Amino acid sequence: METVILAVVIAVVVIGALGGLLIGSRRKKSLPPAPPTTPDITAPPAEPHIGDEAEIPHDEERRTIEEVDLPDGSAAPVVVEEPEPVVEVPAIEIPEPTAGRLVRLRARLSRSQNALGKGLLTLLSREHLDEDTWEEIEDTLLTADVGVQPTQELVERLRERVKVLGTRTPDELRTLLREELLQLLVPEFDRTVKTDSNLDTPGIVMVVGVNGTGKTTTTGKLARVLVADGKHVVLGAADTFRAAAADQLQTWGERVGARTVRGPEGGDPASIAFDAVKEGIEEGADAVLIDTAGRLHTKTGLMDELGKVKRVVEKHAPLDEVLLVLDATTGQNGLVQARVFAEVVDVTGIVLTKLDGTAKGGIVIAVQRELGVPVKLVGLGEGADDLAPFEPEAFVDALIGE
Repeated sequence: METVILAVVIAVVVIGALGGLLIGSRRKKSLPPAPPTTPDITAPPAEPHIGDEAEIPHDEERRTIEEVDLPDGSAAPVVVEEPEPVVEVPAIEIPEPTAGRLVRLRARLSRSQNALGKGLLTLLSREHLDEDTWEEIEDTLLTADVGVQPTQELVERLRERVKVLGTRTPDELRTLLREELLQLLVPEFDRTVKTDSNLDTPGIVMVVGVNGTGKTTTTGKLARVLVADGKHVVLGAADTFRAAAADQLQTWGERVGARTVRGPEGGDPASIAFDAVKEGIEEGADAVLIDTAGRLHTKTGLMDELGKVKRVVEKHAPLDEVLLVLDATTGQNGLVQARVFAEVVDVTGIVLTKLDGTAKGGIVIAVQRELGVPVKLVGLGEGADDLAPFEPEAFVDALIGE
């Protein structure tokens, strides 16, 4: 019995030992590796709060608002200078000298005007000068716009001199006709454009005329004539009614270095004329040229306004010259215009424009006879230097040829 009990005990012990070995072996295989050392974990950067800078916060000394120096607003604001636009200054032109300008333009004048001179020479060269021939001579003069009274006077003198002369060679006839035409042009007239004042002020010249005669262009060309003679010129753009008239005059002035005084479009012409003379005096200019608006001689209100411009200008100094611009192609109609303007502003000189092409040279004689004032300037073309002082001798030579 004891033996059985001992065997059972031994069996239990053996079984228990084997079970422990198996369990120990399994545990040994399933155990994980030893955990590594705890890593250093860097905390994420703190989120910036309102008013904080977006950087890692750090301890710094804090100041109260009383300790902080605040700007008092007295510092000048920062001004960013923009580059100034580049303005191109037009080149200053040097006008042609005026001495003998009409002589240089004689060829052009003779091409368009010699019908009068050649026609008269042809008629006078006939062997027998009967009444029909003298009537043809009269018709030739009238067609050339010489005018009725001057034509009658010229024909009478030619009749007498031809009768005394007897035989007539071409040279004698040319000399005869030249002398008579020159006499009609009144060579003793003073044709100087008055730009020298007797006072301590610039010479003041006002340019007047009807629409379309070329007043603004004439004013610009006259500025060239004066600059060519060494004068300091100021221009007054008193034509405020025609679009771009002031721009046109300013362009003429810039070409020769003459300043233009102008105002708003539609402004008071008298005010602009007044300012032009005032500034001319302040600058010490030699001459002030005032361009006025074109107006119909039949419009009483416009003519009264022209008289106002004259009166306002004369608050500074008296006008030295009032130039009436006439279109030579208008013929006898220009004389009607001339009469009215002469009554309003006391015209002192005539400028004949467009005295080429279809123009008739006799208008020079007629307008002088009508107004009793001289033709001082003539325009012979569209060129900038085609305005010339009128020279009776050169003009007659161009009419009859040499």
